[in-house]
Amino acid sequence: VQLQASGGGLVQAGGSLKLSCATSGNIFAFNSMGWYRQAPRKQRELVAVFTSGGSTRYVDSVKGRFTISRDNAKNTVYLQMNSPKPEDTAVYYCNAVTMLSFDYWGQGTLVTVSS
Repeated sequence: VQLQASGGGLVQAGGSLKLSCATSGNIFAFNSMGWYRQAPRKQRELVAVFTSGGSTRYVDSVKGRFTISRDNAKNTVYLQMNSPKPEDTAVYYCNAVTMLSFDYWGQGTLVTVSS
């Protein structure tokens, strides 16, 4: 299974950016799929994820600003980032976990939010 993340770049605070994560596998084969991020000198943290059954989970700091969505036909998950803040600057990683708990990571895409 491969995960290909894209869409990162430089964005101004208050702007918007959309990340994409395309998987070579079948999106329905995953128990969860979503986004993590790692800022400099910080631990990787969950940002937004689809859990089993299709429910979503967000880290508190992005609630109301970021939205995770998916296109099942394209086996792709998206992260719409609205009103990003400088503290959202990080490398964003796509993650997928299979029903058998195999853990897959994409290569990461850098998001830089300027103030």
